[in-house]
Amino acid sequence: MQISRCTKADYDQIVSHLEEFWGSDWTGHPHHPIFIYEFCKTAFVIKEGAKVAAYLFGFISQSEPTAYIHLVGVRAGYKRQGLARRLYGHFFKYAIDHGCTKCKGITTPSNKDSITFHRSLGFELMGEPDRNGIPVVENYAGPGEDRVVFERWLKTES
Repeated sequence: MQISRCTKADYDQIVSHLEEFWGSDWTGHPHHPIFIYEFCKTAFVIKEGAKVAAYLFGFISQSEPTAYIHLVGVRAGYKRQGLARRLYGHFFKYAIDHGCTKCKGITTPSNKDSITFHRSLGFELMGEPDRNGIPVVENYAGPGEDRVVFERWLKTES
């Protein structure tokens, strides 16, 4: 299985099968088509045949030399095979090649799997500990909407 750019057909498959990636369809609203139409160079998939096994939607920040990972999903049946890790590595290389020196992402404080995964990739958690001891940036996603903000410096070849 190879990494390729996400096409409109891949995107349609992803949003039509969100429960297979996320266990529910609650994540529908962050799957905005802007990631295919406007940020298509940083939307990647891994497919088995025509079936999307995993995907990553990201972009390059316009305010600083930072890459941002918006969504990563792995379809049930393909989890724990290193696909998300491969997508992150691919995105890191793309980001470095385009002048980025760090990568960011966010999740909710309750998403323990995401926090563990990002820490395993060398991401640091920004902000101050919440009542559960998890570093969060208060009000990041609006009033009362704290988020875990991940940051990782990208290694460039000198």
